[in-house]
This record gives sequence, structure tokens and C-alpha cells, in this order.
Amino acid sequence: MPSFDEVLKEAGEFGRFQKRVFFLLSQTGITFSSLFASVVFLGRAPENFWCRIPGAAELSKRCGWTLEEERNFTVLPLHLGNKSSSGECERLDVAWDDSVSCASSLAHYGNHSMGHLPLTTCHDNWVYEQPHSSLISEYNLVCGNAWMLDLSQAILNLGFLTGAFILGYAADRYGRILIYLLSCLGVGICGIIVAFAPNFTVLLIFRFLQGVFGKGTWMTCYVIVTEIVGSDQRIVGIVIQIFFTLGIMILPGIAYLIPTWQGLQLAISLPNFIFLLYYWVVPESPRWLLTRKKGEKALKIMRSIAKHNGKFLSPHYSEITVSNEEVSNPSFLDLVRTPQMRRCTLILMYAWFASALIYQGLVMRLGIVGGNLYLDFFISGAVELPAAFLIIVTIDRVGRRLPFAISNIVAGIACLITAFLPEDIPWLKTTVATLGRLSITIAFEVVYLVNSELYPTTLRNFGVSLCSSLCDLGGIIAPFLLFRLAAIWLELPLIIFSILAVVCGLLVLLLPETKGISLPETVEDVEQLSSHFGKCGKKKKHQDTSSYI
Repeated sequence: MPSFDEVLKEAGEFGRFQKRVFFLLSQTGITFSSLFASVVFLGRAPENFWCRIPGAAELSKRCGWTLEEERNFTVLPLHLGNKSSSGECERLDVAWDDSVSCASSLAHYGNHSMGHLPLTTCHDNWVYEQPHSSLISEYNLVCGNAWMLDLSQAILNLGFLTGAFILGYAADRYGRILIYLLSCLGVGICGIIVAFAPNFTVLLIFRFLQGVFGKGTWMTCYVIVTEIVGSDQRIVGIVIQIFFTLGIMILPGIAYLIPTWQGLQLAISLPNFIFLLYYWVVPESPRWLLTRKKGEKALKIMRSIAKHNGKFLSPHYSEITVSNEEVSNPSFLDLVRTPQMRRCTLILMYAWFASALIYQGLVMRLGIVGGNLYLDFFISGAVELPAAFLIIVTIDRVGRRLPFAISNIVAGIACLITAFLPEDIPWLKTTVATLGRLSITIAFEVVYLVNSELYPTTLRNFGVSLCSSLCDLGGIIAPFLLFRLAAIWLELPLIIFSILAVVCGLLVLLLPETKGISLPETVEDVEQLSSHFGKCGKKKKHQDTSSYI
């Protein structure tokens, strides 16, 4: 009986069928990156807001004041008498009633001198010039409540983390395409509920669920793409991430055209319903079907792939070799039970964590710092495009391991140099820091590919999801690490980033090279692959299975 890779080679490793599926599933990268980074625009700070004095709304209506006039009567005395107060988090400790006249509202402050006006903390009576422009103005996430916006992003990352575990497991047990479609449905429904949430608690609950399903769409589409192409074509795992970058670049344009946060939330959520149409055009992964002892279905799909690619499978292909590895429900123990699987898992988990923490830390440092929010965000996304092209032109020539290690080490060195460059050479400091951003982006994209190539089919989706969950943990920690350490010394976070990156670069050298190797089908294949530390193009027959019992 032929192996799956032999059948795939005859059916076409990257023909018309795979190109179509690749293009369709790649669109998921655009919607996922929009969800990932949407908080920048959903939670953009309101330009003008102030704390309203009790009774001011009624007086303003009675006097026919505009919002600007009401603001002048409310905030101007604060500027004159308490120059340290902006009127955003404090208000005058007075109340306007029917006894206050339109012409003498300032006289109601009593006999206090302008330098000693009574103040009180504002709690829930804010006025915004654009009341529905962002989450901040919708739910009063200002002053003492400002931390709640950070909470909303942390909750989303927690959803990503949860989705990596739950849906990664489900995709290995119930199928790739089923979990992908259910995840797309979940993202769309939860996104609509978030847009019309009656209160902030409901918003947090469904933002968490949107994160769970969002991670399911991204990770599952990535695995499907890498499983239907030949070993020489798995570079598509890098190319698909260009669509993630395109989503980052498109997002500011959408946010510019849609002025309200609800509209933007719907714009990044509703396209997920379109992906449900893939039920009729994207089949189940034949590799996964083989691991579930469904060889006939896998062969039927392979014949369809061959037909679409203009090829024809030999008639003697009546059955495909089915993995002899016993299929069981995957668990973390399966990833660390054997020596080489354990080594790969621990190194990949650290690589995901370090890459995400450094990447997000550098984004926050170099990204949106004043100026035009939309243009700055677009440029910060465009910086990532060269990373994908550099990987494409090098990874199939020199392999995975070396670019993976060098990119981490270069990122670490760039962070270290940036920390000690003088402030009076801003162009050089920015250039070196951008080199660090580019390098860590390369590392971040390579880890996706390497992770999927180092796990057997029976554990691939679960393994990728579990290891990449450390990415979400790094994303949660990054802002706290950055701002806490920067309070001690502005460049201290870069020192930490440098250490993490260099250590990661050295560790990944311990991983096996996967260039030109067929995707492993069983744990035994991984053990064999890992035992050929410098011999990437060959596999030798495994002689002793007792070594990893």
C-alpha cells in the first residue's frame, strides 16, 4: 500500500486545488489579526471629555447652551483656580439647581477664591463630544476606570489561551474543518453580541468567547493548509502569515472609515460568517482522516484533489497506508512522554513565549507614539512584510533551524544596542530598534512552521495549539513587564528582551532540521527525525522502540 506522501505526490503537491484552498483559508489571517489588534481603535482615547456638575444638564437645556458653552462654565473655573486640574477626573463640588441663573452660574461657587475652589472626584457623570466613538466613551473607561480597557484586552488574550487548549484538542479528535467552521460561527455570533452588549460585564464575557473561537479559526486553518501540501511546499505556512500582516495594515483604513466602535466591531466580526461557505469547497484533512482509521474517505478526497489538479491516481491505489499508531485522545503527557518529543515541546513553548513577549513589547515601544494614529499603525504593520519575504527566499535554501536561531540572536543584539544608544541620535536608535522588530517578526513566523513540522499528525493540532498558548501568556505579560520595568529605567525592558531572545536563539539550535522532510505521522517518526541531527534529507529505519517507552 502506498503512503500518504506517495499518493499526494501523484495527485499534486501544490496544484490548483491546494492553491484554491490556501487562498480561501488565508483570508482567516485578515479577520484574526483585526480581532487581535482591534483594541487600539475600539478603545482609542476620546479627544475631549469632562465631568459634568450635577444639575448641569438641566441648566444647559434651560439656558440653551451648546456642549462647548457648558464645558466652559464647568471646566474654565478649574483652569483658572486649580491649574493642575483638567476637569476630566475632578469636578467642582457644587450642584446647580433651579436657583442658578443662566447669567450667574459662576457666582454659585460662593465666596471661595478662584484659587481655592472645592473639588470632588468624578465617578460616573462624564460628557463626551463623541459619546459612541470608542469603548472608553461608551462604558466610561476613564480616570479610575482606565484599567478596565486593559482588562478587556487581557480577557481576549485569555480567550486565545483557552481556545488553544480546548479547540486544539477538539480539532485533533473531531476533525480540522468541523472545528474551523464552528469557530467561524462562534466568532461571528460573539462579535455581534459584543457590539450590542448592554453592559461592560456582558462585553467581557463575549469578548473572551470571541477570543476562544478566534484562536480556533487561526490555528485550525493553518494546520489544514500545511497538511494538504507536499513537504517541499510547506513554505505556505509562512506565506499565510502575510495575510495576518495585511489584516494589520487594513485595520486602520476600516477604523478611519467607520467612526463608531460598534460599526468597527461588526466590520471585523461579520466576515467570519462568509467562511461558513467553505463547507462546500474545503474538505477534511486527509492526513487527519488516516489517523482516525478512515482510509477510504481519505482516498476519495485524494482522488478529488488529483482531478482538480488535472492528474489521475493509479487504479491500484485502492487503499492508503494507515498509521499504525493507536489513536487516542491527545494530552500534554503525549507531548513529553518520549525524550525527543519532550525536548521539542519545551523548546517550542519557550520560543513561543519569548517571541510573543518581545514582539508585543517592541510594538508598544515603537508603534503608536503620537502623530497620526491611523498612519502610524499602518506603517508599524508594513514593517512586518519584509520578514515574510526574507523567510521565503531563505528557508528552503538554508533550512529552518539556522534562520530561526539567527533571527532571535539578531533581535537580542539589536535590543541590547538600542538600550545603550544615546538619545541625541534618534534616527539611529529607531533604525536599530526596527531591525529588532523585523528580526523578532521573522522568529515569530518561523516558529509557526517549525512547530507544525515537529509533531506527528495524531498530535499536530493539539501540539501547535498547546505550544502557541504560551504566545498568549507572553502577550498578557508584555505590557506589565514593559511599563513596570520602564518606570525603573526606560531601557531596562530592552535588556530583558535581549536576554530572552539570545537564549531562545541558542535553544532552537537543539531542534532537528525539517527542511525537505515529510510530515511525521507518528511519535516514532519524530524520534527518528530527531535522531538525525545533521541529516535532514534522509530517514533511517528505526531499530529500537524501547528507547522511548
